[in-house]
Amino acid sequence: RIQPSEFAKIALIIALAVFFVERADRVRSLRTLAESFVYLAVPLLLIFKQPDLGTSLVLLAIWITMAFVAGTDYKNIVLIAVTGIVFALSVWYIPGVLKDYQRKRIITLINPSADPLGSGYHVNQSRIAVGSGQFLGKGFLKGTQRELRFIPEQHTDFIFTVVAEEFGFVGAVSLLGLYFLMIWRALNIMSVTEDSTGRLITAGVVGMFLFHVFVNVGMTLGIMPVTGVPLPLFSYGGSSLMANMMAIGLLEGISMRRHRISF
Repeated sequence: RIQPSEFAKIALIIALAVFFVERADRVRSLRTLAESFVYLAVPLLLIFKQPDLGTSLVLLAIWITMAFVAGTDYKNIVLIAVTGIVFALSVWYIPGVLKDYQRKRIITLINPSADPLGSGYHVNQSRIAVGSGQFLGKGFLKGTQRELRFIPEQHTDFIFTVVAEEFGFVGAVSLLGLYFLMIWRALNIMSVTEDSTGRLITAGVVGMFLFHVFVNVGMTLGIMPVTGVPLPLFSYGGSSLMANMMAIGLLEGISMRRHRISF
């Protein structure tokens, strides 16, 4: 019952950090960026084939973040963005690449009312629950949308909806504030560490956490497609929790050894 793709995130962060540090003298070249994509391509394709679109996008976000921090030319980033858009458009028209439910989720994002009783049902119910929480919420275990099971996967993908319904705007903002504090501390570690490898590992962890929080909260509000990305350290899932704790452990180790050892 272990989810290997969760640990693939940590492995990719470490592998890319070592890769970029060893090629620091030519990190701005497009060839180096293309070579780094090989590290991403293997787990990305395997996970996408499961199919697990959410985790695939997390790996992609990690790669882009680390490449940017490593110092790749901004023109390469633009090229990546253009290529990604072209690829996304082509995937939409190539039969068999996207599952039917994945297509429906994207359509629901663009037009939530297109299928209100089908693919758009869960997102609409989630938005109703978030709005009904108002400022202070309905109270712990008193959320009607949660209690009557209108909210799907309320212990994993839509757990933020439960927080917003039962604790309201205050509870939701407080939770986001905790994530902001964690990411701010990670950015502080990245800025003070003198070790290049540690800096890139920290960048990868920051990119992973930021993407998870942004996409998970966004899909409960209907501004991001439902991709099954859990909320870090909050959603149910042993493999996800272990991977996140490993990432925080890496940050702690980098913070403790932020000064280079000189003899």
